[in-house]
Amino acid sequence: MIRTEVFFIYLLVMAGVTYLIRMLPLVLCRKKIENRFIRSFLYYIPYAVLSAMTIPAIFYSTGYLLSAVLGLACAVILSLFEKKLLTVAIGACGTVFVVEYIMSIIG
Repeated sequence: MIRTEVFFIYLLVMAGVTYLIRMLPLVLCRKKIENRFIRSFLYYIPYAVLSAMTIPAIFYSTGYLLSAVLGLACAVILSLFEKKLLTVAIGACGTVFVVEYIMSIIG
């Protein structure tokens, strides 16, 4: 069990770090960023972070790696055909469900 004093020290450090991460860009970058490379880099950061958080979760969220790979492939294919988000999600979940069911019967 963690002591109360240590908990509040950890809490203050985490709050300070979180505040600094959000506050520093506002203080340091007051005018519009003109550099094309930096603007492009900052534009793609949310997509890269979302992918880095989502892709590993996809592979560890199912019982079989095959179902995760096929579900991801289904989602990618449906999104390449520009289907709506709900259609992509239902298609990927349905693929995983069917593959998991088949795998449970087989083995």
